[in-house]
Amino acid sequence: MGHGWEGAVLKLLRAKDFKFTVTGSEQVAPHYRRLSFTDGGLLAEVGVHPAMWVRLWFEHDGRPHQRAYTLVDPDPVTGTFDLEFALHDGPASNWSERARPGDAIAATVYGTAFTAPDPAPERLLLVGDAASLPAINSLLDAFPDTPATIWFETTSDDDLPFRAREVHDLHRVPRGDGTALEAAVRADLPALLTPSTYLWITCDARTTRALTALARKELAVPKDRFHSMAYWRP
Repeated sequence: MGHGWEGAVLKLLRAKDFKFTVTGSEQVAPHYRRLSFTDGGLLAEVGVHPAMWVRLWFEHDGRPHQRAYTLVDPDPVTGTFDLEFALHDGPASNWSERARPGDAIAATVYGTAFTAPDPAPERLLLVGDAASLPAINSLLDAFPDTPATIWFETTSDDDLPFRAREVHDLHRVPRGDGTALEAAVRADLPALLTPSTYLWITCDARTTRALTALARKELAVPKDRFHSMAYWRP
């Protein structure tokens, strides 16, 4: 299967293609699954940075679809990493539930980047949900001694693999009608912002847009002190 027009555009942009091979799986929670992979040479060629992500290619209704996933515990020495899937009805989630050792999947690397905040943050302010949990955990690992406040939207009682430590404040926010996460962050964020905090917003598209506007227009957070990216669309 080809990668369609999206793949053609990425090729023009000199994106790099790889093939990952499944080596194992773990049902971390009823709605959360982890797969282990060999990297097909990815890490040796590209390197590693916090919250690094790749595009996986899936077939749905005879057409190619790409979805982005954050690498979990990438190891350049062994050429291995894990990926974690929040389970729901969709081509990526369904593939993850069927995947067995030896299965291969095409992947493309383009667009992933991370610039460490300078000066280093005195506190991380992280907003996300199950889709962005691997990225949140990657940041907590990259700044292990830095205090953090995490607003995390939940949709189930799953015991997810948070890497929160004693210096991290984790606030679970039930999704409800889809506005609770935005409301919680709006209520708490102004009192926590300082010139040396770093704000990371990675949730659904509507909430990400709203909180990005809050950070930029209402709270005047400098561009180099926050990052926002929609990780999924309802």
